[in-house]
Amino acid sequence: MHKQLTAADLFKQNKVIPVVVINDVDKASAIVTALLEGGINAIEITLRTINALEIINLVAKQFPEMLVGAGTVLSDSDYHKAAGKGAKFIVSPGLSQELANTSHDYDIPFIPGAITPTEIINAYNLGFEYLKLFPAQSFNGIELLKSLSSPLPHIKFCPTGGINMNNIKQYLELPNVAAVGCSFIVSADVIKNSDYQQITKTCKTITSFINS
Repeated sequence: MHKQLTAADLFKQNKVIPVVVINDVDKASAIVTALLEGGINAIEITLRTINALEIINLVAKQFPEMLVGAGTVLSDSDYHKAAGKGAKFIVSPGLSQELANTSHDYDIPFIPGAITPTEIINAYNLGFEYLKLFPAQSFNGIELLKSLSSPLPHIKFCPTGGINMNNIKQYLELPNVAAVGCSFIVSADVIKNSDYQQITKTCKTITSFINS
């Protein structure tokens, strides 16, 4: 019997998750290939573009070795559509009761967003121990996470927002950080310029110091 992927599994296997805003279906395969060549096996496609769902479906079908998730999921409609297109995990910048209820309809990880202690406790009480800390850097994320680790040691985070090559290692070294979400790996400029070699190069740099 196929083992259900949990949030714990997702982050244990994938310490770095590129967060990608893309509308160009034709470039999606090359981007995923570049990520895989760089040692990255998960991608979050945000639902911020017209073609995001089509791209999720393409990646799910063509690249079974890539764990494709949907980000910026704001409603139960978004959730159903993304899961229906093959998303293997769902990420939201926040959490509503509606999203919490819908997440129970699927055997895939749901990572809701939270930033304040109240939001974090509310999410935990709804059954979520793995949360997206967003927008991390805008809230002095490294210091915030250090402060949260003592009163809320049972919560693990995937900080996202403002993560870059200069601070990614600091985030990953924190005991309550399970993984990080990064938009800089597949930036708008990289997509515009079709600079797939740069994607692979960046991934290899990150994976080398993660494994060192």
